[in-house]
Amino acid sequence: MEAVGFELKTEANLEILTQDVIKTSEIEGEILDVHEVRSSIARKLGIDISGLIPSDRHVDGIVEMMIDATQNYKTELTKERLCGWQAALFPTGYSGMHKIIIGDWRKNEENDPMQVVSGPTQRLKVHYEAPASSLLEKEMEQFLFWFNKPGTDNLIKAAIAHFWFVTLHPFEDGNGRIARAITDMQLAKADDTPFRFYSMSTQIRKERNNYYFILEQAQKGSLDITIWLKWFLGCLERAYESTEIILSKVLSKAEFWKKNRMVMLNQRQQLIINKMLDGFEGKLNTSKYAKIAKCSRDTALRDVTDLIMKNIVVKEDGLGKNTTYILTK
Repeated sequence: MEAVGFELKTEANLEILTQDVIKTSEIEGEILDVHEVRSSIARKLGIDISGLIPSDRHVDGIVEMMIDATQNYKTELTKERLCGWQAALFPTGYSGMHKIIIGDWRKNEENDPMQVVSGPTQRLKVHYEAPASSLLEKEMEQFLFWFNKPGTDNLIKAAIAHFWFVTLHPFEDGNGRIARAITDMQLAKADDTPFRFYSMSTQIRKERNNYYFILEQAQKGSLDITIWLKWFLGCLERAYESTEIILSKVLSKAEFWKKNRMVMLNQRQQLIINKMLDGFEGKLNTSKYAKIAKCSRDTALRDVTDLIMKNIVVKEDGLGKNTTYILTK
């Protein structure tokens, strides 16, 4: 990736961060709009891309946390910074229907012990019981001192930090997403670059069941977390391997524009082509073209006809009522 130049690295970074934000939320059962996430990241990083759309403030909050973690990886991790991340995740002060403590450790000792549970109310299964809230100030001081102190191998530190943070469970909500942001921060430190070319959260999402199972196994019994460390490093290696799919898409996009750099296209055509290169949802027809490019169907038809003449798109084989188009291979 060092060899491909700044523009391509920026494009790859945008794709990976988008996946990171989408997948870290999916792990918690929350589905975000990919276009909102991509637009929010592009705006915050100052990346000039076509087709930016407005984004929800909840999306902006998750994006702000992830960007701060990965772009400012050299900055010390503090209580104030972590509390800022949690506040960004819950801009209304509510988690679902429940009002929660924002910007501080959990303090409601009436709810102690905090438990991670599943199953019906009558037969709840307790997966984990977090330390009492009265212990958190001291425990988090120890954690932050260790995290900011150099000496531990960076990848091992990423694994331990993730485990230690979710085990303490210092906030009322948002602990999993913040733990993964801390992981990404430490991995950026290991790579010594703010550019992200692989997504640990995407791989964790693929292995979600095993992720929770290994966490639960390591949190019970002794303080030996070897089982977690081995799983984490294996997951990281699989994340490296999986990233080839995302990066190949970025490189293919660059190759396409390089090949067609001398072809004259208007802004509407460039917008549609980039949408198709990014992974167009459904089939492209003149109606969809007109809607995305915000033009009339007659203008859309002229644009598409021009793209066919320039050998950029071709009519797709099929006997449907509406003619659809795909990029020329």
